[in-house]
Amino acid sequence: MSSDLQDKRVIVTAAASGIGQTIARSFLDAGARVHACDLDEKLLKVSSKNAPGLGTTQADVADPAQVDRLFDDAIARLGGLDILVNNAGIAGPVGPIETLDPEGWNRTIAVNLTGHFLCARRAVPLLKQAGGGSIVNLSSTAGLFGCPNRTPYASSKWGVIGLTKTLAMELGTFGIRVNAICPGCVAGERIERVIRAEAETRGIGADEVRTSYLRQSSMRIFVEQDDVANLVLFICSDRGAKISGQALTVDGHTETLTV
Repeated sequence: MSSDLQDKRVIVTAAASGIGQTIARSFLDAGARVHACDLDEKLLKVSSKNAPGLGTTQADVADPAQVDRLFDDAIARLGGLDILVNNAGIAGPVGPIETLDPEGWNRTIAVNLTGHFLCARRAVPLLKQAGGGSIVNLSSTAGLFGCPNRTPYASSKWGVIGLTKTLAMELGTFGIRVNAICPGCVAGERIERVIRAEAETRGIGADEVRTSYLRQSSMRIFVEQDDVANLVLFICSDRGAKISGQALTVDGHTETLTV
C-alpha cells in the first residue's frame, strides 16, 4: 500500500475484532497512527497488547457521551484527524417483521446508523481543520438490496448509504471525501451466527442456508476481512483521492439477497 498513509491520524470504530481489527492493523502496517474503540473492553485490551501503537477507548458509538469521550481521547493522543472509519455495526434480529421486537430494531438503528452520524458529527470539524480527509462508512450489500428476514439490518445499511451520499455533497468543497463500503458475506463467526439464526427461522439446516448465501454471489464466495481492509486503505490513500460519494462493493458481485 502507498506510503502516503504514513503518519495519517485515523479513528476506527468497533476495532477489537473482525473487520474493524483488520482495518486498524492494516493502517498501522501502512505507517498510520490509529485510535480504536470497541464496546468490548476485554477484547480491546487484547487488541492493544497485540498491536503496539494502537490507542484504545472503550465506547458504545450509539451513546453521544461515549462518542465524545472517544474523540476526546483520540485527539489528545493524535493531535488531529485525517481519516474516520465508521465500522461499528451489529447483525440485528433475524425473522419476519411481525416477530421482531421494537427494542431489537431500535438497537440496530442506533449502532449501525446513529453511531455513524455521531462519529461523523465529531470528525467533520477536525477534518476541516486538517484541510481535508476521508470518511469511510461500512454499509453492506444489504444496503443495496432488500434482505428478507433482516429488516432492521437492511434498513440501517440503506440509511448508511444515504448518509454517505449526503455528506459527500456537503463536504466535497472542503477536500473531504466520503464513501461507503458494501461487503457481501464476510467469512467469520459473525456470518455463521446469522446463518444459524436464519436456519432456525426457516426451519432448515445451516448448510442449506450457507449454500443459498454463496449462490447470491456470481463468484460463489464469501469475502475475507483483508478484502474489505484493502479497499478501505485504497480509498483513503492518494490513489483514491478523486473517489467520493460512492457505495463500493466487495462481494464477488451480488446478484440478489432473496433466499
